[in-house]
Amino acid sequence: MLTTKTVIRLIATGLFFALFTAAQAVEKPKVKIQTNHGDIIIELDAEKAPKTVANFLQYVEDKFYTNTIFHRVMANFMIQGGGFTPTFERKETRAPVINEADNGLSNVRGSIAMARTSDPHSASAQFFINVVDNQSLDHTSKTPRGFGYAVFGKVVKGMNVVDTIRNIPTGPGGPFPMNVPKSSAIILGMTYMNKPAPVAAPGTTDAPTAPALKGN
Repeated sequence: MLTTKTVIRLIATGLFFALFTAAQAVEKPKVKIQTNHGDIIIELDAEKAPKTVANFLQYVEDKFYTNTIFHRVMANFMIQGGGFTPTFERKETRAPVINEADNGLSNVRGSIAMARTSDPHSASAQFFINVVDNQSLDHTSKTPRGFGYAVFGKVVKGMNVVDTIRNIPTGPGGPFPMNVPKSSAIILGMTYMNKPAPVAAPGTTDAPTAPALKGN
């Protein structure tokens, strides 16, 4: 615990401001996933999965995930979503992102990872949240079989909402023969909660606003 004298000394030397700025700089991005069952807050690891986090945040900023669904739910595995509308229309995505599954992060309960096809580098927008430990999905080798699924964050609040969704009865739906929730699991939207404020260009300042002139 810092004493008052120490804080004053840090302020006087400018170190307090530097430490505060550094703390802000390393704050991990947080995203709120709003669903019809409640909110899920995830914390993203941009240090371990920089390309994956940047890709995901761009989809968040583009409102891509608004009114999409968790279309694949397996109570003892994971919940997957972010690619289809409630009427099972597949959403158009950007180019795939490089697979960063070799980053040391594990597919444990509460982690969020990118969904993909059998091609290791085919992930685009769809993601899944692990509801149990799934280390079998982790990276083991740079081969199609061993590349694994890239974890890029974790649930820090709202795991009870994830568990509510995982326990929805499932069956066939749309183009899928199984594992589709029989009652809706909708992503209403996503919000980048702690998005950094834009930095002004060097040498520029905001012009002061003149007060409105009132008539007599």
